[in-house]
Amino acid sequence: MGRFEGKVAVVTGAGAGIGKACALAIAREGGRVVVADIDGSAAIACTAQIAAEAGHALALDIDIADAQAVAALFETAERHFGGVDLLVNNASAMHLTPHDRAILDLDLAVWDQTMATNLRGTLLCCRQAIPRMIARGGGAIVNMSSCQGLSGDTAQTSYAASKAAMNMLSASLATQYGHAQIRCNAVAPGLIMTERLLAKLDECMQRHLRRHQLLPRVGRPEDVATLVAFLLSDDAAFITGQVVCIDGGMLAHVPTYADGGNSRAARPSGETAEAAASPRC
Repeated sequence: MGRFEGKVAVVTGAGAGIGKACALAIAREGGRVVVADIDGSAAIACTAQIAAEAGHALALDIDIADAQAVAALFETAERHFGGVDLLVNNASAMHLTPHDRAILDLDLAVWDQTMATNLRGTLLCCRQAIPRMIARGGGAIVNMSSCQGLSGDTAQTSYAASKAAMNMLSASLATQYGHAQIRCNAVAPGLIMTERLLAKLDECMQRHLRRHQLLPRVGRPEDVATLVAFLLSDDAAFITGQVVCIDGGMLAHVPTYADGGNSRAARPSGETAEAAASPRC
């Protein structure tokens, strides 16, 4: 018996990366999963993998910014599996620079698209899930935020603002529906090397970001999925309204760490203090 036996989960953005890892983790513990993604072929591939492992899943092609499509998604989940107990709002729009720029240079169309998917889309999914969860005696929601929703950056203004708003949306949902046995938490990943991110970050930027981590490797989608599965499960029955970072310690230190202020023992062999303190990619 897995932690999600008898449970039905909807996972958005589940065709690849973190969303796919979450869908697989839930299915491996007995949950029936609606695999929703704007890329229908990716959703089908994820569903096929779940089926190959003797799990139960349904693939749906959906744009979560479309209110009618979201309503149809949850109606299909209820008709196919009998209801909804768990929701992972992972689908998001992310425009790396030069598209999502600093405030004065930001294209408002990028802002609107990012908010429509990341924030409005998450809200739409929550609004459809909550009544169905109440009908089944409660449920759990995890919203996929980001460390960029907790700290400022030189660009990605739209993305960061949408994720910061998602944190408060999660707290509001937890506050308003906790009495109905619905828990809601947000997860804030740091550098998680998904296929999409790997295609967009050059090696120089990857090295720059890794300098800010306290742990010596980048995160994997499975790392986040393990945390999400915990928060969805009864193991986290008394946890709600939280934003949980999973970032390898990226936000845990003062700025001097990445400029060579970390301990001498942690420097590569033969590296001097001066070299460690020098800016590098």
